[in-house]
Amino acid sequence: MAPSLLASIDLATYTQPRQGLDPQALSFIGNVFLTVDASSIDNALSHLQQSVGRYANYLNVTSLTSVDDIVSLLDAGAVKVFVSREQLDQLLASKISQDRLVLSISGNTRQEIIDSIGGTSVDVYSPQVKDTELVEAWLKEYGTDRPEVFVSFASPDLETALRIAKLAAVPIIPAESLTVDSKKEPELLSVSKLLLANATSDRPDGLFSTIVTDERGVALGLVYSSGESVSESLRTGRGVYQSRKRGLWYKGESSGDVQELVSVSMDCDNDCLRFAVKQKGRGFCHLATATCFGHYNGLSRLQQTLQSRKESAPEGSYTARLFNDPKLLRAKILEEATELCDANTKSEIAFEAADVLYFALTKCIAAGVSLEDVERNLDAKSIKVKRRRGDAKPAFVEKNASTKGAPKNGTSEAVKEAAEVPKSKDDPAGLQDGKITMKRFITAEESPEVVQNALQRPSQKSSEQILGICKPIIEAVRTRGDAAVLEYTHKFEKATSLTSPVLKAPFPESMMKLAPETIKAIDISFENIRKFHAAQQDQPLVVETMPGVVCSRFSRPIERVGLYVPGGTAVLPSTALMLGVPAMVAGCKKIVIASPPRADGSITPEIVYVAHKVGAESIVLAGGAQAVAAMAYGTESISKVDKILGPGNQFVTAAKMFVSNDTNAGVSIDMPAGPSEVLVVADATANPVFVASDLLSQAEHGVDSQVILIAVDLNEAQLQAIEDELDRQANALPRVDIVRGAIAHSFTLVVKNIEEAMHYSNSYAPEHLILQVQNAEGVVELVQNAGSVFVGPWTPESVGDYSAGVNHSLPTYGYAKQYSGVNLGSYVKHITSSNLTQEGLRNVGGAVMELARVEELEAHRRAVSLRLGVA
Repeated sequence: MAPSLLASIDLATYTQPRQGLDPQALSFIGNVFLTVDASSIDNALSHLQQSVGRYANYLNVTSLTSVDDIVSLLDAGAVKVFVSREQLDQLLASKISQDRLVLSISGNTRQEIIDSIGGTSVDVYSPQVKDTELVEAWLKEYGTDRPEVFVSFASPDLETALRIAKLAAVPIIPAESLTVDSKKEPELLSVSKLLLANATSDRPDGLFSTIVTDERGVALGLVYSSGESVSESLRTGRGVYQSRKRGLWYKGESSGDVQELVSVSMDCDNDCLRFAVKQKGRGFCHLATATCFGHYNGLSRLQQTLQSRKESAPEGSYTARLFNDPKLLRAKILEEATELCDANTKSEIAFEAADVLYFALTKCIAAGVSLEDVERNLDAKSIKVKRRRGDAKPAFVEKNASTKGAPKNGTSEAVKEAAEVPKSKDDPAGLQDGKITMKRFITAEESPEVVQNALQRPSQKSSEQILGICKPIIEAVRTRGDAAVLEYTHKFEKATSLTSPVLKAPFPESMMKLAPETIKAIDISFENIRKFHAAQQDQPLVVETMPGVVCSRFSRPIERVGLYVPGGTAVLPSTALMLGVPAMVAGCKKIVIASPPRADGSITPEIVYVAHKVGAESIVLAGGAQAVAAMAYGTESISKVDKILGPGNQFVTAAKMFVSNDTNAGVSIDMPAGPSEVLVVADATANPVFVASDLLSQAEHGVDSQVILIAVDLNEAQLQAIEDELDRQANALPRVDIVRGAIAHSFTLVVKNIEEAMHYSNSYAPEHLILQVQNAEGVVELVQNAGSVFVGPWTPESVGDYSAGVNHSLPTYGYAKQYSGVNLGSYVKHITSSNLTQEGLRNVGGAVMELARVEELEAHRRAVSLRLGVA
């Protein structure tokens, strides 16, 4: 699309203060016109290189004799070059696109102009026009169905420039003859009037619809502009608009969320303005979001997150490590680039490309380079006309040849991502000198930084990366319902025989055939869990806060709940119990359970039996983000729920958090949940056999699990006894290769006393905390952060997982600092009520009316004053 105006500048002087437009005001227009001769080529090339993204550069090169010089200018970033007839013919013969060329015409009569053009279809330029009436007549005759016409003037004046602009030609005006402040420089031509020369409005008030975007072109919101507001925005260099109620609106004047103006332009129909701005503060919207259409997505959101992390990333966090360790970041970029090269399927390529973009953008943000900087360089590359062969450098060709087919888990990998797959027999994960052993740190001999780094959880894929994978799945389920759920179940669970994504109650007896001992175990666990959660029921609360003013609180069950029961590497009927029993006790009207089916399309009979006992309405035969989305939005056959509870992998957690933030879903969640973890505090009274068994009970969950031992003043022999027992028991387990993966990022902290032990435990905030210490009951008083505590040598974590009665759906990954585990309160909401007598309203009414007056909410005040009969 053609610009509204070109400002011609002198490369030798335009950076110096003078009458007319300075460089910042020039960037608001965004389009400049330069005349280049043989002596100023180098200066022009330097300008083009430095102005990437600031200006669209149009160059008059009619005085150059070398076509190669013109091509170099085009290659350096000139949008168009204005050339003579001879130059035009040579450039077209050299395969230069005619879209990049403008023919400079000559002639003082209509016929001379026609002869100069010679039937060409390229844009034309009429330089240094003296007889403007001739040009105007010619433009009127040809109308708008013609190539673009650029016009410069021997003696520019505003009226002539406006007439030319209104005939759909582009006026070229010297920068020193233009102004963005007509009050200060009334003798110069107004930029705002020229920009709006062809602007039209279909509104009765004459305002122009205005789309506000960031530098990347992402829409921030819709506002309105007037000639006055555009002029004021150009003058101040800020986003200034026309409020339909309050007049001129200086964006951010009261909130502080100001905008730096980048450029102003019109759309193709001249009925909509576009303001490109740099948004400061919380965001454009009054709701403190980046845009009026919600939060940023994709790369814009990632950039926003990384910039925030750079300013305030917690010490020791993975993002902080990336910013502060160039070698680690370099290793990750190389690693992810290699994985992208090795990816084959569509989903794999998308996943690995997201990783590459994440780490590449991290490097950019660390160096102060923005996405806008990157995209400006991409735009510059897109208009290059010189072509390179594009062969890879020899070093990379050799590297590719030498590493082709090499295992991806080699020792050169800088960071091993946690994954839900067992370690291979050849992988040394978790081994030291051939034994399954955890790393050991003696806090008295280590710096606080080393200990704090040890307490970091295993590296996970970033939330942005995971969400990028989940969002298309969620959207597919939201829009296509059952069909999408089935497709993903066929794909991920290999259950291709399934024809329905849901199993409705009553469930067939044939699907609940279990051994008597299994039924007995489930029944015992069911009853203990029921008793413990039933005891959590609260009574209505009634308080008379002052005479005649009664406040109360009562609870009601959440009507529809969705319970996510993971599948993955283990069958988990215990999770169905932990989620289903309190839902039943709370009185939830509709209970929906979701769990991945087996490859034959069936669901494990233990889960069906539990679903039957808790009165579940249905079982969704799906896992992952697709199951979460199905329960959040509902499908043709899957009931929509009001709250989703239950643990899961990173994809389940990301999906839960996404739908809970989507107002269209109208669903809440219990908590974020990640890989399982346990922290055991043991002193000299602890039995090494018990300690090792507790550590391994969580290590076998998955290779992304983490187990920690805090050893309180143990000597070398005592530590060795626990390590020997850990190796012996681990090698006897059927899931030993999963255990080794977890042990690889697990460790022992050796501390001096119980106070130090509990300091580190509270800092870590474990999902499960086991106290195998003397006077364990007394140590419970020191617990500040934990999901669930297991007290003494006879309380293994396993009893909490299954049958003691406490809930095993607990916050992980440090969230025990903010969240409780699932309990009866997770399934109810509390409602408050107020009940006032006339006396009560008199007693409290004065305070209510005064506060309403202070807040200038007159209707609030009158609701009281009218009842009390006061003014």
